[in-house]
Amino acid sequence: MPYDSVDRPSIERMVREFYTDVLQDDILGPIFVKALGNDLKNGKWYEHLNTLYNFWMQMMTGESPYQGHPFPPHAFLGPLHRETFERWLELFHATVYRLFVPEIADKFYRKADILAEQFMDNLGINDDDDEDDDY
Repeated sequence: MPYDSVDRPSIERMVREFYTDVLQDDILGPIFVKALGNDLKNGKWYEHLNTLYNFWMQMMTGESPYQGHPFPPHAFLGPLHRETFERWLELFHATVYRLFVPEIADKFYRKADILAEQFMDNLGINDDDDEDDDY
């Protein structure tokens, strides 16, 4: 049964399942393996996942110790392309719509889409000229 609310356990499950899929992906997997390794239980992943739990709690509920800016760690991952972010969004979409009721999944996805657009803008790879987006 899909989650009909957002709390720490549901976010932790979402993040773990999403990154399990990411590691198996032909496009995204190599990027994350190079940066963090291929075992979600190692120290680098442990730290990254905890940061993401806090980040998504802040994004979805406003309740989190997360402080910082999500972009800087991604600036040095190597060549990233629009297709990289499109694939990230595709996997994220599949994960949140598998785990949450549509209303909550929609909210997650809208926030992820804005985040991806901001990252692409910061990297200078955003060819989306959609003037209606509020960043």
